[in-house]
Order: sequence, then C-alpha cells, then structure tokens
Amino acid sequence: MENAIMVAAALIGAGITMGLAAVGAGLGDGLVTSKFIDGITRQPEAKNVLFTNTLISVGLIEAMAIIAAVVALIMLYANPLIG
Repeated sequence: MENAIMVAAALIGAGITMGLAAVGAGLGDGLVTSKFIDGITRQPEAKNVLFTNTLISVGLIEAMAIIAAVVALIMLYANPLIG
C-alpha cells in the first residue's frame, strides 16, 4: 500500500512539474519574442544585436524546461523511496 502511494505521488509530482515548466517556458518565450518585436519596431538598425540576444534568452528559457523534464523523469524512474 505504501508503495502505491509513493508511485501515485511521483506521478502527480512529475505531471505538475512538467505542466508548470511548459507554462513557464511558453510565457517566457512569448514575453521575449514580444519584446524582440517591440525592439525591432523602435530601432530597426539594432536588429542583429536584438536577434542574437533573443536567441540566447529563448535558449536559456527552454533549457529550464528541459531541466524540469529531467527532474520529472528522475522522480518517476530513479526515486529511492519506491522499492
């Protein structure tokens, strides 16, 4: 019975982790992209610098979502509390 509760808790935790990571990454990417478009409309000559900074920012935001996926997989498959 205790093992079933731990498995259920790991599944719920992994689901919440991935859901929040997806929402956070989506919001972050949307904000970065909107600021990029806003920056291009204000200063078109700075397009290359803004594009480089946007790619770096989006990459870091997506890296956090990938790290959350790894944590969720660890909770599911390498959990020391599940016998």
